[in-house]
Amino acid sequence: MNQKYSRNEHLKNYKQIQYLFENGIWVNKYPLKLICCPNLDQATNFHKFGVSVSKRNYKRAVDRNYIKRLLRECFRLNKEQLYSAFSQPHLFMLLYVGKEIITYKDLEDTYKNLLNKCSFKEQA
Repeated sequence: MNQKYSRNEHLKNYKQIQYLFENGIWVNKYPLKLICCPNLDQATNFHKFGVSVSKRNYKRAVDRNYIKRLLRECFRLNKEQLYSAFSQPHLFMLLYVGKEIITYKDLEDTYKNLLNKCSFKEQA
């Protein structure tokens, strides 16, 4: 499987983000929150993924960008697990709500747990 984070997989459309926040399933595991819902755009075969880090918790842009880079890396390296858990295209938004920066390994473990939780809620 291609492990790039291509432009097709970026979640940037305002209407899609608004739809995701209104109709999505929220899953929490500190320090992350994941929102997911099926993509209504039938023309695409890609999962759309976005990340967010609060400016309130991290005043310095350097810190916010570092955390966002780690979150995108979690998505990129675990894309195969995501595509196996969700058959049809979905929208995802990953929010970092922690007050301290954690290691990549802990972040990746939390991300994998969130994917499992979200897939169980989606099936139910």
